[in-house]
Amino acid sequence: FDPDMVLETVAHAPSEFILHGRRPERDLRIGGDWVTYASVASAPNYVDLDGVRRTGDRVGYQDFLRLGHMLNSVHTFAGYPVEPVDLHASIRHLEAAYDAHTLTDKSFHVYSLGRQRNLDGIEMARISRGVDHDAFEREPSITSIINASSPLRYDHPMLEGIIQMSARNQVIIITPFTLAGAMAPITLAGALVQQNAEALAGLAFTQVVRKGAPAMYGGFTSNVDMRSGAPAFGTPEYAKACLVGGQLARRYGVPYRSSAVSASNSVDAQAGYETVWALWGAIMGGANFVMHGAGWMEGGLHAGYDKMVVDADLLHMVSAFLEPLDTSDDALAVDAIAGVGPAGHFFGEAHTQARYQTEFYGPMVSDWRNWETWTDAGRPDARTRANTIARSILAEYEAPPIDDAIRSELRDFVDRRVSEGGVDTDF
Repeated sequence: FDPDMVLETVAHAPSEFILHGRRPERDLRIGGDWVTYASVASAPNYVDLDGVRRTGDRVGYQDFLRLGHMLNSVHTFAGYPVEPVDLHASIRHLEAAYDAHTLTDKSFHVYSLGRQRNLDGIEMARISRGVDHDAFEREPSITSIINASSPLRYDHPMLEGIIQMSARNQVIIITPFTLAGAMAPITLAGALVQQNAEALAGLAFTQVVRKGAPAMYGGFTSNVDMRSGAPAFGTPEYAKACLVGGQLARRYGVPYRSSAVSASNSVDAQAGYETVWALWGAIMGGANFVMHGAGWMEGGLHAGYDKMVVDADLLHMVSAFLEPLDTSDDALAVDAIAGVGPAGHFFGEAHTQARYQTEFYGPMVSDWRNWETWTDAGRPDARTRANTIARSILAEYEAPPIDDAIRSELRDFVDRRVSEGGVDTDF
């Protein structure tokens, strides 16, 4: 084992690249000082708008796509927000990708669950963008998460995913799933040592396949509840791991992936503070790509429409927080301060009047009215307000434009592959 060789190999990965959407307006710059937010991904269950917990199905999956498409703080779909289990596994990747490429124009994801699924997903992404093979290889357009089978192992489907995706210059997000005390040492430092070793191995392999192929250093180190063995998220340990992971990614000069996650079973205070704590660790760690940014619940066991809206508002707040402070002469307001003078107020001052409609972040979910100004409708909590907003957004959804010829080519590709049986399964 030659550590210098590993670092020299990883150094070929770009520090920044463009992830292309179906339309140029959806292109995302990954790396540097840029932050991209992805929706929740891969949940097996979801909670619908009536509060009923359901096994993932295509109807729910499609509505998550619609909701995420309409929420501006959801930049990309890095996986199925909820798994459409009612689609047989042999053809699920085909129908799910068709939905994603027609219900939204944001970039999508390929699950590395076998060579043919990768090839199908890559070709559908190319068709949806309406470009030839050469242009597609020049322009990364789709992502795939590669998880190490911690400890210290990559299985065949994951390695096959790297081979197929990196060979076509598409984006690989290497993410060891190192839970301290379970799949990694119980000490946080030990778990991070293992995370780093697994991440570097995966990153190096992407560059062995193709020098310069885009890849990200992902961290998903957290701890488990040692009383039950259940994963814990949004913990102090998770936030610390996010900070260290970001420093390591910058050391190796590659973009950094983290997550905004929670172990809470409902949209309650726990869901709020755990998500904020996880997101704070990710952002302060310098994450360039925040997975599960909107809608993640129950340690990933379900996705929620209400939670997606609450999280989207939180992501907007983070974006506003990251905007540099305006220190222009007008913003410094020296003349306004002098004009109002001692013991005055600024409500009616011209400087306030010129700015009051746009100066502050306007929350989507928060209700800032005090006791006396609540309406006769009662005192709805954040989840109730988010539910109302989600219903409104879905009612107002409009599908993005797509060329009829591209839609037809996508449909023909799916129908042909379905008629061929999709991919082999053992059931």
